[in-house]
Amino acid sequence: MNTTEDCDVVVVGAGPVGLMLANILGMYGHLVTVLEALDDLIDYPRGVGLDDESFRTIQTVGLADAVLPHTSPQHIMRLVNGAGKTILVNNPQTDEFGWERKHGFIQPEVDRVLYEGLSRFSGVRVLFGHRVEDVVEDADSVTAIAETVGDDGRVQRRRIRARYLVGCEGGKSPTRKRLDVTFEGESPSTRWLVVDVKNDPLGTPNVFLGADPKRPYVSIGLPHAVRRWEFMLHDHESEDQVTDPEFVNALLTEHVPDPSSLDFIRRRVFTHHGRVASHFRKGRQIIAGDAAHLMPVWLGQGWNSGMRDATNLGWKLATVLAGQADDALLDTYTDERKDHARAMVDLSLTFGRFIKITNPLVATARDAASSVLNLFPQVKSYFADMRFKPMPRYHRGVLADPTTCESGRARPRISSRLVPVRTANSTISPVGVQFPQPRVNCRTGENVLLDDAIGNWWTVLVWGNDPTDLLPQESIDKLSALGARLVAVVPETQRQWVERTADPQVLVLGDHTGRVKKWFDDRPTPIVFLRPDRFVAGACLAQDAPATLDAILAAMHFAPRPGGTADARPEHTAAAL
Repeated sequence: MNTTEDCDVVVVGAGPVGLMLANILGMYGHLVTVLEALDDLIDYPRGVGLDDESFRTIQTVGLADAVLPHTSPQHIMRLVNGAGKTILVNNPQTDEFGWERKHGFIQPEVDRVLYEGLSRFSGVRVLFGHRVEDVVEDADSVTAIAETVGDDGRVQRRRIRARYLVGCEGGKSPTRKRLDVTFEGESPSTRWLVVDVKNDPLGTPNVFLGADPKRPYVSIGLPHAVRRWEFMLHDHESEDQVTDPEFVNALLTEHVPDPSSLDFIRRRVFTHHGRVASHFRKGRQIIAGDAAHLMPVWLGQGWNSGMRDATNLGWKLATVLAGQADDALLDTYTDERKDHARAMVDLSLTFGRFIKITNPLVATARDAASSVLNLFPQVKSYFADMRFKPMPRYHRGVLADPTTCESGRARPRISSRLVPVRTANSTISPVGVQFPQPRVNCRTGENVLLDDAIGNWWTVLVWGNDPTDLLPQESIDKLSALGARLVAVVPETQRQWVERTADPQVLVLGDHTGRVKKWFDDRPTPIVFLRPDRFVAGACLAQDAPATLDAILAAMHFAPRPGGTADARPEHTAAAL
């Protein structure tokens, strides 16, 4: 215990959120130690749904090709009543972020990919069998004191000192408890039995949510021939009773011809929770994933919400660690993530109440109402396209309002009386939402995803013009100190001509699909400032760009390093990995 080991960030918990955060920080060149109490990764399925936002993050850290074999894209969800009649279908067709909106996946395999991906980074290590027993924080650092069993069988203590500690150790998070923050929400008393089997005896793809008042259930086809069922339990049914093989086989008699021949992975009772911490950070300790919010399973957003946390927090930690911003930047993590986490918890709880109705009369009324609503195409598409799911929109944080250039806040609409605004197809502000990811052409490749072309740091995206022709030198110098990439997007017909005439530091992209042009055509914002997490920090007309940039830098508490240049851009990109 006399030796103290140093790193930049200690991550507690080698679950998916901790592993993704370590990948992001490793990609940016920082030293990370992950401490995990277990001796290995959890090897049984938990989460089963992976969305397009998460896949975009997986792409950013260069692991998309390794994850794809463990997924089933376009995972359709059907809500059926007790008679098996479809009430609602959820089958979104959009790919605006570069990937299918929904994937079924095998979490242990994807978690393993995230873990093995850390071997690319010499400064990242995972220490299994290390339980954090105490944490000591001072003005300059935080030290995790972990216990592990040595080769001689004796308990040893290990001290790991870092600039920051991030607790990703699940719903019972000791880190959250140390922060002494409230964990607001509810834990419905309803219990469920989850049953996972190998060699799927049905073989049908996709998801069925059974809103059967006798016993609501879920049946999910997953990759690698795994099948999951979930059954709602009645109050009088004990855990020992419902995990007994005979009881489980009786539940499955209406689902498979011969339950006794199934190859079971597990039978487990669980309770849904819907809770959100009041704050995600205090001092040098931060929480993410289930430690910060517990998500009911209905919309498959627990795993994905944790990925959003890692995506948001990762670039901010990297910025502070690199000395480019004061650590007040980390306060925007709670500002930006808490409200959306709460919205997803509330939506999941509401959806669960809709499914688990057990009163036959109420269930009949629900089914009848659903049948009527399905007669209206707009209502039907509302559910089919998953438009009921609130996409993250940040109103406070690293943002600049497109109308007023106010720093740190962004209103949902652009209200200027200028003609370009009044004649735009949409005055809904793009600031605070994620930028789409179409495919583009560039000098080094054709039909590549946008993020692979522009890299993994700040980007200034300009339609139809060279950014160096629009921005004053003072702004160019600030962007250089930030390490931002300057990008011109033009119709593919113009790309090679513009490449010959553009400033050498400008990346020229060809819009060969027309999707980028359509985005800019609909909005009066031809200059877009993209954050590393692909959210729009600012969007404006050319003449407002300097003021917008200054407002963004103020919101992130930017502190340029002396003599800072474009070398501030992180060395690695997803394409390079």
